[in-house]
Amino acid sequence: MEDLPEHLRSAARQRPTARSMVSGLRSWARAAPGRTAVVDGDGRLTFAALHSRSNRLAGRLLAAGLRPGDRVAVLLGNRLEHPEVAAALGKAGLPMVPIGVRQTVPEIEFVLAHSGARALVVRHDRAEELAPVAPDVLLRVGGPGPGLDYEDLLAGGRDVDPEVPVTGDDTFCVQYTSGTTGRPKGALLGQAGRTLTAELAAHEWGLGDGRVSVAVAPMSHGAGFMFGYAPVLTGGTVVMLPSWDPDRLLDLASRERAQSVFLVPTHAQAVRDLGADALRGRDLTALDTLYFNASALPVPLKEWVLETFPGCGVHELYGSTEGGVVTNLRPPDARRRAGSVGRAWYRTRLRIVRDDGTRAAPGEPGELFSSSPFLMKGYLDDAEASAACRTADGFLSVGDVATIDDEGYVRIVDRKKDVIISGGLNVYPREVEEAALAHPDVAECAVVGLPDPHWGEVVTAYVVPRPGRAPLGAGELTAFLRESLSGYKLPRQVRTVPALPRNSAGKVLRRELREPSAPPP
Repeated sequence: MEDLPEHLRSAARQRPTARSMVSGLRSWARAAPGRTAVVDGDGRLTFAALHSRSNRLAGRLLAAGLRPGDRVAVLLGNRLEHPEVAAALGKAGLPMVPIGVRQTVPEIEFVLAHSGARALVVRHDRAEELAPVAPDVLLRVGGPGPGLDYEDLLAGGRDVDPEVPVTGDDTFCVQYTSGTTGRPKGALLGQAGRTLTAELAAHEWGLGDGRVSVAVAPMSHGAGFMFGYAPVLTGGTVVMLPSWDPDRLLDLASRERAQSVFLVPTHAQAVRDLGADALRGRDLTALDTLYFNASALPVPLKEWVLETFPGCGVHELYGSTEGGVVTNLRPPDARRRAGSVGRAWYRTRLRIVRDDGTRAAPGEPGELFSSSPFLMKGYLDDAEASAACRTADGFLSVGDVATIDDEGYVRIVDRKKDVIISGGLNVYPREVEEAALAHPDVAECAVVGLPDPHWGEVVTAYVVPRPGRAPLGAGELTAFLRESLSGYKLPRQVRTVPALPRNSAGKVLRRELREPSAPPP
């Protein structure tokens, strides 16, 4: 506990019932009722209005027959209503089941059925197609369509906080994993872990009292929600970016005087592709904190970020749906430790384990395990998978291969399932991708292993060219990589694609690149 900021130590010592994912909102609605909590275009909500509207929604949901513990699916995207819906569910003791706006009807139907959701709060433009698979309570937000109208429902509600009691062990959210390797699983995330994460995130990345941040990543994703909702709990202002648009992000950051922005590497790439004039045309002098997740920043891209935003502290964090925030590389180490995702975050212990279960030596690759208050409780209705990712003493792994050096700095080598075995030798795709991204004509690169009768698997690189650059030939890229990689790591196939397949969290869907329908050489 001693590594926590001083002002959060007392909160961490309190009983789990003392704080929840709505206690901060209640406090700020009293302390600063007129302060702006949420901005979405021309729409603004004060802390008082957010508290009142979430009270009304919580009461109406309970009046509709839902009981504490019933799950409610939410498909809204980044918009004004998202924080108040989350707060209402927290006040009513109804676990939230986030759903991405880009998910297909079959994907959504699976989540609704698997979670047993008893209600769906949905953006109006998805309501009609989802009505046939929706639970009995369908709440429509933002326009006409089937189901109950959101604003009409709130208008008929009473401004009374139901104050349903919750404990730290109660589930706040059933967060479905991104499903990059198969069917998503529902991670059960508890009140205590989520609340502590929000408070520490606000401290670490400047999201709290009087600060302005932009919700860029989808709030249906674990990190996107946490960093978009933490300001509501800690007295900050969150500005909604409805969908990814680098120009609009810069406009919002300039107009609202944003100080903190959370991005993934592909976002940084898109901002860089706008060109220097786009940045010079905006006043970004208030911006002082940039923090990145989803994958480590490629070193050339990170150098561009550091040079382009010299007044910003640049963080790189590593985490997962199941493990929460695990590490953070803070600004003083940004250049000195480029390529690392930092050291263990607050109250987190790490270990690297070999395949035989023994502890790896410093610098030796192995499976990364973490123990912290931020871990999930388990997977919904999947005891086998829950047990498989944990050790007997409570450490959890999501299958990432990493190294830890003598000073405790972590480097993510790759996903354990993504390691390519070619001719009996291990090839880590991230190492090849990093090397390829140093080529001036390469914007993005993903490396996978494809079946081969002789080698077992052959290293195959999917390359997105930089705007205005010609596609790279296999020989040209191989010649470039030969200077930094051993021969067995070199791609035997290079495939040029306009974009890499990604999920809503920005992670590359490698399974799609391995499928027979992927672009041929």
